[in-house]
Amino acid sequence: MTPREAFDRYHQAVYRFVYRLTAREDLAEDITQECFLAFVRAPQRYDPARGSVKTYLFSIARHLTLKQHRDDREHERLDEEALTTVEPDGAWEVSSAVARAVAALPTLQRESLILFEYEGFTLEEIAGVVSADAGTVKSRLHRARERLRQTLAAYREVGNENGTV
Repeated sequence: MTPREAFDRYHQAVYRFVYRLTAREDLAEDITQECFLAFVRAPQRYDPARGSVKTYLFSIARHLTLKQHRDDREHERLDEEALTTVEPDGAWEVSSAVARAVAALPTLQRESLILFEYEGFTLEEIAGVVSADAGTVKSRLHRARERLRQTLAAYREVGNENGTV
């Protein structure tokens, strides 16, 4: 697959992935562009024996996003293990609450959840993207889902009372 074909086929998916990790359109656009430029500049670095072009591109995007996160961390210290509780509020829609809860997940859990739930990757594909084994990915997904369940529990209770969720 040529870099142009890869761009045509995967640029929207890579952008969505990066956007969900960063929650910033401008940053997602920049990282997506850098991802594909890296592939254009050095297509020989792609090794089909290590996975698909899709997996390779998402891996590049992940590494660029993590690099950006590390750079940003110098300016703002984030505690990834802090559990953010989302309180039900009439001004928030459920989908907005879910998006905020996903954004509050620790990076490794968030990226695994996004790749699995939103982008449709298999455990093995995610393992290729994040350079971990499938068991580790499965564990991250489990922890992410548990954290979301706890974080969004208040919405579940409200939904049960009102019959909306």
